[in-house]
Amino acid sequence: MSIIPRISHGILSLTIDNKESLYKAYMPYVTNGGLFIPTTRTYQLGEEVFMLLMLMDEPDKVPVTGKVVWVTPKAAQGGRTPGIGIQLSGDDTALVRKIETYLAGMSGTGRRTNTL
Repeated sequence: MSIIPRISHGILSLTIDNKESLYKAYMPYVTNGGLFIPTTRTYQLGEEVFMLLMLMDEPDKVPVTGKVVWVTPKAAQGGRTPGIGIQLSGDDTALVRKIETYLAGMSGTGRRTNTL
């Protein structure tokens, strides 16, 4: 699996190891950018979450704080992966730039993502 979520003591841990998985997880239409995290755990819209993100070739985990803005429940229509979309905080602009650099040229391709 290319996107590997883990929950430990209330902290999400997410590993994204290739561009296709990053494309499916990134939510560019969310203010400040967002990421989809596969999980079957129940979250509420507006809930604050803390995550450690391992992004592709980056040497260190990136701490990310966000707010739940999207929920795909278990047994969602169309075989969608259950999980949450988090809106990144305004402090994560360097991370958003890094993600958008990785995804340069992939936007607008019409490929399916985990959210839209």
